[in-house]
Amino acid sequence: MAATALLVWYIVISGPQGGMVLLPTTFDKREQCTAAITEYQKQPAPPGWSVQCVPSASPFTDNGSAE
Repeated sequence: MAATALLVWYIVISGPQGGMVLLPTTFDKREQCTAAITEYQKQPAPPGWSVQCVPSASPFTDNGSAE
């Protein structure tokens, strides 16, 4: 039986000095996360800052089983 993983997507903002901020908002689908980033990018951002969607877990895990 194939295991399926349910991912929760987070918005992560990276600063120019290497710092990261994980926003407390979660999304059920990657499309929802990217839509939020598109809306965020309508405002001018300071130089060196980046925004991306990050899943809660790797899609390559097998629900924590040790093999």
